[in-house]
Amino acid sequence: MSARPPTDLPLLLAFDLDGTLIPDQGREVPGPTAQALARLRTLGVRLAIITGRDTPPRPVREAVQPDAVATNNGGRIEVGGELHAEAHFTPAELEAILAHELADARVVVFTAGGLYVDLPPGREPEPWMQARSFRPLAEAPREGIVKVGFYHPNVAAFAARLRASHPHLVLTGAQPPYTEFLTVTPVGAHKGAALTLIAQALDIPLERTVAFGDSDNDQAMLELAGHAVQLGTLPLLAPHAHEQVASPEALGAYLHGLADRIAARSAAAAET
Repeated sequence: MSARPPTDLPLLLAFDLDGTLIPDQGREVPGPTAQALARLRTLGVRLAIITGRDTPPRPVREAVQPDAVATNNGGRIEVGGELHAEAHFTPAELEAILAHELADARVVVFTAGGLYVDLPPGREPEPWMQARSFRPLAEAPREGIVKVGFYHPNVAAFAARLRASHPHLVLTGAQPPYTEFLTVTPVGAHKGAALTLIAQALDIPLERTVAFGDSDNDQAMLELAGHAVQLGTLPLLAPHAHEQVASPEALGAYLHGLADRIAARSAAAAET
């Protein structure tokens, strides 16, 4: 689908991170994208990061200078650098989630202040875990948990069981492109809700928002945004996207085109 910026010029752009604003597991925003974001900020467009990660890398924050950040798939939201909302599991929900049948699974439990990991004997942590300090899962609290992640080949079967027993919980992954990774977040903790809360906090109508995403956990915000841009070609997202951009490396050109339109509209308005 060719690049076609939204008819109504946007007031808020909301970006997923991995596979969208940055390459998967990356830490740097590509140069053309960073330059385009700086132009858009100057033109008065507000920017938000809405990610499954528990924290955006510092270089990404510095490049984007976001007005709002939602992490843990929308479970924790900061607006203007201040905590705006945070969703937690109840102890009973957490007990049900951790009572899994995935032998030798790698399990990661997230709080706002850190992470706790259960690694099978002889298994190495994921590269992103190696760059972080973490503690054993046995030391995790039973309150204040914002997200649980599972790494295992059979997460799809576990996800199906958990959806049947706890349909109010939010499950993402366990399907392409993350067939061996499952994320569980509390009720209402998804990217669509995060986009809605951020737009409300910034006093921006949802119809004047543009959401960018590449994976299944982005579906909810693509459905709700005034304009939806899919990065890549995941079939699951195609019905919810108004247009597609090939990759994070191609995003900069799209955003520069959007900035050109906004600048032209502003110049025309100033002449009248």
